[in-house]
Amino acid sequence: MYTLYIANRNYSSWSLRPWILLSELGIPFEEKITPFQRGTSSSWTAFRAFSPTGKVPCLHDGDTTVWDSLSIAEYVAEHHPGVWPADPRARAWARSAAAEMHSGFDALRSHCPMNCGIRLQLNATPPALARDIARVQELWNEGLQQFGGPYLAGAAFTAVDAFYAPVVFRIQSYRLAMDAATQAYVQRILALPSMQRWYDAALKETWRDPDHEEETLRQGTLLEDLRVA
Repeated sequence: MYTLYIANRNYSSWSLRPWILLSELGIPFEEKITPFQRGTSSSWTAFRAFSPTGKVPCLHDGDTTVWDSLSIAEYVAEHHPGVWPADPRARAWARSAAAEMHSGFDALRSHCPMNCGIRLQLNATPPALARDIARVQELWNEGLQQFGGPYLAGAAFTAVDAFYAPVVFRIQSYRLAMDAATQAYVQRILALPSMQRWYDAALKETWRDPDHEEETLRQGTLLEDLRVA
């Protein structure tokens, strides 16, 4: 059985990707959580115990170690059906969209860091962030329209949905305005049992990382903190 190493659910967008993919596809795995430590070097040291890069997520399969969320998705796809769409055209689109998320959307990441348990009003929407938000809507609508939904690449949840699951939480946390089709997709993903399990566990976490908290609060006005005290 796989062992998936992740960090705090509240903050770790990269950990969410393989976690929800494995969960939604019903692939058994054991999870191990190592919280973020104060300071990048401290987290690196803690994560190096299981990850060669000192980052999360990391998947262990016996004596095989797979790091980076995109690499984990491809590794799992070699052993299990359903990670990517069966249709070649949908599969090409899904891989491209997942890779775009993996390497892009810098403004969305920096202005809206993942923090599942808060609701925050942004101070401003800089042009780069506005472009990223517009691109998310364009991309999601393209997939939903081309492949018929209800998921981005067709009738089934696949890796491309997993890669955008952290964006769904960001839209909720920062109350980002979206068009009707995009917002419907957000609600659909939030309603998934696996997303609800992740979210409920995130709210119950008592860990607080000052670096992540400060990064979040610099972006705007805190409206609600739904996490346990």
